[in-house]
This record gives sequence, C-alpha cells and structure tokens, in this order.
Amino acid sequence: MFCSSEALFRPSLVGSEAPGVHEFLYRALSEVDIDWRRQLLFGLRLCGGTTCLPGFPERLQREMALLAPDVCEVHVIASPEREYSVWVGGSILASLSTFQHMWISKEEYDESGPAITIRRPW
Repeated sequence: MFCSSEALFRPSLVGSEAPGVHEFLYRALSEVDIDWRRQLLFGLRLCGGTTCLPGFPERLQREMALLAPDVCEVHVIASPEREYSVWVGGSILASLSTFQHMWISKEEYDESGPAITIRRPW
C-alpha cells in the first residue's frame, strides 16, 4: 500500500517509466545558469492543488536537496493559497489588454490544431 502522492515521485509504482516530479523539476533547473539556479532553488514556490497533498512540500524539499549541488540551498515555499494561485494568476493574465494579442481563437485552433501553439508568432 502507498500514498497516491508517492506515484508523483516514483512513477514506476503505477507502471510509468517517466521520471519523478522532482527529477523533471531539477532537469529544467539544470538548463539555466548556475547563479540563477541557486536563486531558483532557494525559492521554489509551489502552486496548484496537487501540491496540497499531505507531505508533498516536505517530500519535494527532501528530494530536491538530494539532487542539488552542495553549494545550492533548497527552500520550498508552500503558501496556504497555493491551491488556487494558478487560477488567480491565469485570470489576471487573461484580463490584461496586452495579453489579448496572444490569444488563439477556436477557429484558429480548429483550422491548425495544436501546432498553432508552436507556429504562432508572439
């Protein structure tokens, strides 16, 4: 028996060969300059409902600390309102007039499919 959130860190438990969420995150951070990486690792801000699973912040903190170089300090920030922060941020972004030129209409999507998200010049 295991907690469902364990599969986020060990996808093999559910038959997936994908890396765990901590490994995906660290791979992404590894693509940036080491000085930026230090700053990003020092302030990993969680958002979204999945991060509200019991023990998720502590587990991510522990796993990221194991992956990070010793010269980098890892701090996971789990604010109480993180469950809705993605929605709030998206609603603010969508309400900005400067963001409207980036929208893709249903007609454009129906005509081009998902590829429009790659081809569309911003």
